[in-house]
Amino acid sequence: MTEEVRAQAAQVVRAACDAGLTVGCAESCTGGLVSGALTAIPGSSAAVLGGVVSYAIEVKKAVLGVSGAIIDDPELGVVSDACAIQMCEGARRVLGCDIAVSVTGIAGPGGAEPGKPVGTVWFGISSTRGAQAHHRLFPGNRDEVREQAVLFALSLLGEEIAELSRVR
Repeated sequence: MTEEVRAQAAQVVRAACDAGLTVGCAESCTGGLVSGALTAIPGSSAAVLGGVVSYAIEVKKAVLGVSGAIIDDPELGVVSDACAIQMCEGARRVLGCDIAVSVTGIAGPGGAEPGKPVGTVWFGISSTRGAQAHHRLFPGNRDEVREQAVLFALSLLGEEIAELSRVR
């Protein structure tokens, strides 16, 4: 884990603890790296409830409740806003956390699809404020795409913690 990832994860854990909020993750292309970054921080157990690595489509469906209609839709599929939303909502439900982030995408080197090149990543963020999806296209090789995705997921968690803290 890079120092940048460690620093951002520490900031998220500190903010969640200060706000009395819990967080969770649903990850596909990052394979647990977001959860790993968060849980590497001492004291993270006060805020991090868990994570679901839903690399396989079957896990997305059975554990997170992602709709087969979304997965089978050639316009959507597992690399889409709709899938990212259902993943983070499913993580909130399964983990019982206040905020959940999801990551689903194509880290490479293979797996590109028409309109979805390597580096395409969709994120979801869910809390009591609702759920939103965010799209990024990251440059680089597999490791670089995954690291950028982890950093963006952590930034989404940090922003949502800040927003929920303001409304409290």
